[in-house]
Amino acid sequence: MKWSEICILTTNEAIEPISNILHEAGASGVVIEDPKDLMKDRETSLGEIYELNPEDYPEEGVYVKAYLAVNSFLGETVDQIKEAINNLLLYDFDLGHNKITLSEVNEEEWATAWKKYYKPVKISEKITITPTWEEYSPVSSDEIIIELDPGMAFGTGTHPTTVLSVQALERYLRPEDKVIDVGSGSGVLSIASVLLGASEVHAFDLDDIAVKSTTINAKLNRVGDKISARKNNLLDQVDFQVEVIVSNILAEIIIRFVEEAYDCIKPGGLFITSGIIQAKKQQVKDKLLTAGFEVMEVNEMEDWVAFIARKPDGKQG
Repeated sequence: MKWSEICILTTNEAIEPISNILHEAGASGVVIEDPKDLMKDRETSLGEIYELNPEDYPEEGVYVKAYLAVNSFLGETVDQIKEAINNLLLYDFDLGHNKITLSEVNEEEWATAWKKYYKPVKISEKITITPTWEEYSPVSSDEIIIELDPGMAFGTGTHPTTVLSVQALERYLRPEDKVIDVGSGSGVLSIASVLLGASEVHAFDLDDIAVKSTTINAKLNRVGDKISARKNNLLDQVDFQVEVIVSNILAEIIIRFVEEAYDCIKPGGLFITSGIIQAKKQQVKDKLLTAGFEVMEVNEMEDWVAFIARKPDGKQG
C-alpha cells in the first residue's frame, strides 16, 4: 500500500487540536517535530541513542506529520483536513505559518520511522512510560512502568499535558479512590490511576478507536479488570460520583462539562484538568470557580497549563 505524508507547519499551541483533526480524518499515526527537542538533555542510562537530524526540523514553528492511505478519496480528505485546521482560527488558535505539504512514502519507511521518536521516558517521580517494543528494567524498587502500544493512533504518553496530569495523580490520588477519565485516548491516565492505587476507573471517550486502545493498553499492563472503557460523550448520562475526575483534553471541551464534573465528584474530591493553552488559562479558571470548585494548584510546563481543583467538603452537588 502507498501512503501519503501530510505535513503541517504550525505552532506548538496548535499541536493538540491539529493532531485530533488528523486522527478524526483517519490518519495512521502522527509525528511531532519540534525544534525544542533538539535542545533537550536526554537520559541515556539505558543506552538509548537519539538520532535527531536538525535538517528534519523547521527553523520556526513545529511540524505535525501524519500518514494517509493513497486512495481515490485522498484529495477530498486533505481538503477536509485543511478546512478543519482553518476553522481553528475561530477558537483563537495561533496557527503560525499554517503551511501544508504532501509527499509519498513507502510502507516500510512509514511503519518503522516513527518509532525512533519513542523511547522509555520517566515522566514523574515514580512513573516511566515505555513502548512495548523496548526492553526496560526499573531503576528503583518503587518505579512504576506503563507499557504503551500507541498503534500510531495516539500520542506516546510523554506530551507535557499528559505529564502534568500524571504528576497530579501521583501527588493526590489516594488508595481505593474511584476515578473517571474523560477523553481517555490511549488510556495512559486510566492505567496510571490504577497503578497508583485507584480501585476502579471509568474511561470515557467519544472515539471508538480510543475505547479500543484504552482496553488493549489496560490489558497489556494487567489492569484490565479495574478499568471500564466505553464510548461516551464527556459526562453525559453519568449518574454516579467518584473521588477524582481527570481530563486531558482541549480547554474548549473542558469548559463544556465543568458543572457536570462538579456533580460527579464527591465532596472533597478533585478535578484534574490538562490540555489547556496559556491563552485559555483564565477562561478555564473562571469556569471552575463559578461552578464552585476551589483551585488548589495551577501547574505549567512549556506552553501548557493544568489545574487541580477541589470540590469543597460542605457543599453538595
